[in-house]
Amino acid sequence: MDKIDINCDVGEGIRNEEELFPFISSCNIACGGHAGDKQTMMETVRSAKQFNVKIGAHPSYPDKQNFGRVSMDISENLLIETIQEQIESLRAVLKKEELDLHHIKLHGALYNDVTKDNNLAQTVLKSLEKYKPQATIYVPYASAMAKEAVNLGFSIMYEAFGDRRYHKDLSLVSRDLPKAVNKDPEEVLQQVVSIVKDKKVKASDGNSVKILADTICIHGDNPFALQIVSYLSQELPNQNIQLKK
Repeated sequence: MDKIDINCDVGEGIRNEEELFPFISSCNIACGGHAGDKQTMMETVRSAKQFNVKIGAHPSYPDKQNFGRVSMDISENLLIETIQEQIESLRAVLKKEELDLHHIKLHGALYNDVTKDNNLAQTVLKSLEKYKPQATIYVPYASAMAKEAVNLGFSIMYEAFGDRRYHKDLSLVSRDLPKAVNKDPEEVLQQVVSIVKDKKVKASDGNSVKILADTICIHGDNPFALQIVSYLSQELPNQNIQLKK
């Protein structure tokens, strides 16, 4: 039986974590860049602890106004500083709960930008160097971030999206376009099964493209997130795929 980790971005103000956590195995907690504060981090960490969900930091460009979904022209030093501040704010909460940081996953525009910009990827990884011994980095397959992380000796997990549509170069279809976010649980299941079993994803031009994934994200702010993850939990075992707890 194949095994897959399923993660959700959480702590972003939706307040659906306790509904999602029974059906997923890891989570990425917003830590102040695009959303979240000390209170939301504490609540989300405690809920993740209750459901034995692995906890990751979800840093972004420092841009709550645009929810971290707009690229920023920011200096290398400032970017390193803000990423570390965000992660440290979550680590302080984890320490109080006697938990460890399992992974780090970038958010939004920063996540997308490092897929294709080697220099930016190197800058981000410089900010993550101190966490190398303990935390895995969630990275997209065949990205600049993945390449640079491997070269620098980071532990990585390839991530794919179950509820987002892809172009043939594995970039994500812009949220400004219709059907960029998939809200149909059955269609999400088909995409997840294809990624896990066939190591392929159907691109926007109709062709299948190679992709590898150790973890699959279902966005916590997808209005159908709960229906999707509960459906996956029910149907993946029928496809000989087991949730990796």
